[in-house]
Amino acid sequence: MKLSKKISALVLSLALTLSLAACGGGAATTPAPENKGAEGLKIAICTSPNTVDDGSFNEDNYDGILAFIASRGNVDTVTPVQEPTGDPAAAAQVVSDIVADYDVLVCTGFQFAGISSVAQDNPEKKFILVDSFPSQDGQDVEIDNVYAMQFAENESGFFAGIAAALETKTDKVAVVNGVAYPSNVNYQFGFMSGVNYANKNLGASAECVEIASYAGTDVTGANVGGNYTGNFGDEATGKVLGQALIQEGCDVIFVAAGASGNGVFTAAKEAGNVKVIGCDVDQYADGANGSDNIILTSVLKNMAINVERQLNAIVDGSFKGGNYTLKADTDSTGFVTDAASHQCSEATMKAMNDAYPLVKDGTIVPASNFNGNTPTEFPGL
Repeated sequence: MKLSKKISALVLSLALTLSLAACGGGAATTPAPENKGAEGLKIAICTSPNTVDDGSFNEDNYDGILAFIASRGNVDTVTPVQEPTGDPAAAAQVVSDIVADYDVLVCTGFQFAGISSVAQDNPEKKFILVDSFPSQDGQDVEIDNVYAMQFAENESGFFAGIAAALETKTDKVAVVNGVAYPSNVNYQFGFMSGVNYANKNLGASAECVEIASYAGTDVTGANVGGNYTGNFGDEATGKVLGQALIQEGCDVIFVAAGASGNGVFTAAKEAGNVKVIGCDVDQYADGANGSDNIILTSVLKNMAINVERQLNAIVDGSFKGGNYTLKADTDSTGFVTDAASHQCSEATMKAMNDAYPLVKDGTIVPASNFNGNTPTEFPGL
């Protein structure tokens, strides 16, 4: 649940390990394996469309690799490989082009779901697929040499919704997303669930604002509403959408839109009276605005520690391919609690901390894209 602000990849790894122990997390950090030789692993991290220094999703995965390398005495190497278009076919082709040169390929994002054929054709290679399951002929498949992890983003989004509903002064809040793929819709529905939970149980009276022209359409073709930029790399549209929501009266906006979200950050900084909730990692440093900071808090998808765990599993022989959805019960979702990285009141933090074990044990199950729940009707509401 807890994550201190990043200082370096190694410090991040150590801080998260201590934090998980402090909150009694159910999953222990995999111990560093013995050194398997001076040659080490040759690792590639494949990203699309953004780079490993995006300050959010890709960077967190990269930090997990760097922490693994540092723990092993720098005998391993990592090479970032970017596919800039965001096209799934192009992303799979990039992996195919480089697979012969690496022992492990860490592929970040739904764009890489099409690596199934590459993985099956190269059974001696190991793949870590983040935020997607491998797909073949439109169906999810499990592959022995692919550890594929998705996250219960609806859980993290739920905490963003609680924070927004309790901290808003205008009673108008919103979530901005990139593309209506399941992981993004999970954040949206989780956020709306958290707002509704706070309204019903915590004395809030917040409204989730949606602009119809920015509504999302999910992978089944269903209109899921919300506010979608349509891209993870379009800062200009992010800024326009952020300004439109601020004009509607929103003073707290949860941003889960990749680099497009940087435009929302800019809109909030220019407005001067708007707070933003960060996504995936601690984004407090990105919120600096002169002597002020626009970040209310950040909710987490703890990718770095899970990437590091699987790299350790590869070298100690315990790696097991498959498709896994990671939740709060493995400390894989949650929110920032370091006082230096959030501006929530004590009451808001208490409400989130009180809700966390209920999410962890399944008493509260916020809505997600396909879990059968809705933001207005879910277990624990």
